[in-house]
Amino acid sequence: MNNIWWQTTGEGDCHLVLLHGWGLNAQVWDCITPELSTHFTLHLVDLPGYGRSQGFGALTLDEMARLVQAQAPARAIWLGWSLGGLVASRIALDAPQRVQALVTVASSPCFSAHQDWPGIKPDVLSGFQQQLNEDFQRTVERFLALQTLGTESARQDARKLKSAVLALPMPPTEVLNGGLELLKTVDLREELTALQVPFLRLYGALDGLVPRKVAALLDTALPQSQSLIVEKAAHAPFISHPQLFCETLLSLTSRLS
Repeated sequence: MNNIWWQTTGEGDCHLVLLHGWGLNAQVWDCITPELSTHFTLHLVDLPGYGRSQGFGALTLDEMARLVQAQAPARAIWLGWSLGGLVASRIALDAPQRVQALVTVASSPCFSAHQDWPGIKPDVLSGFQQQLNEDFQRTVERFLALQTLGTESARQDARKLKSAVLALPMPPTEVLNGGLELLKTVDLREELTALQVPFLRLYGALDGLVPRKVAALLDTALPQSQSLIVEKAAHAPFISHPQLFCETLLSLTSRLS
């Protein structure tokens, strides 16, 4: 099977793997990599089928996690944003000895709304899947716009996300559909109650895709984890609040050492 695109940069003793979200690629981290690379050895990854990791079709979460883990350092902090949070969580559950800490950003163990569980209505995700086949570019742009809605810098943040998408080849429709299917169907809530590694969850207070209520529910269900809600941020807090985001990560690692 093809290798996925992987770039290592920085000089820190601690390894940090960054996994992006649906439709994006590793260039989405450009706003924070200069700061983080002075503190960490950074591993920037294009998930299978996205960006420069071409030659893949739709994958299950297990398949995606195995491919990413195969190229990873022996031990690292794993940070996953949105869909990338599911991949990082799967790796932390399957190979805890490889994971120094798990950090999820604007992510949920269950993105779909259920009774007593806030999230994205399944018919909304199905609608995006249908629209992908009809107007590929516009559907991706709409999804990106949703991620910054409500923030003071919404237009600027959306432009940064869009430029990261347009900088590289667009993922095939099959890959994007597969990613939406993961957001619609994966549910790691029960499994994460047994997670043994340090776990930090970051949220945006204005996030329309992962409502802030998720944070409180998981505070109860996962008492071994910590959560932080970034006020005035939406689904991409590392873009709208890069300095606070980096400071939070550095604070976490100082407690690990």
